[in-house]
Amino acid sequence: MANKVEEFNAYRAKMNEKILADNNKIIKRIFNLDTNAFMAGALDVKTKELLGLVASAVLRCDDCVKYHLESSKEHGASKEEVMETLGIATLIGGTIVIPHLRRAYEYWEELETEA
Repeated sequence: MANKVEEFNAYRAKMNEKILADNNKIIKRIFNLDTNAFMAGALDVKTKELLGLVASAVLRCDDCVKYHLESSKEHGASKEEVMETLGIATLIGGTIVIPHLRRAYEYWEELETEA
């Protein structure tokens, strides 16, 4: 049985492929804009991913949280940095973010297990 990280990535890849295969110009441009926004610039990629993590948690998008957790880890974020980031997200988003915080913590544990 695949773990949570493998399941998430397989589903994401499959659905992105299907969506992009429809060749919708607007959706392709949004995907491209997202990709380019998270490239290194005045801010390094890790910082941008942590910012994406805050926004995703505050907006309560679990898929986005998972994506930014994984990308943050790939770009060298430590557990301490991620937990501090999630603390800020919970402060800004309020107690309604706590269920997403729980799932984020659980997903981070999965990422650490894979390492």
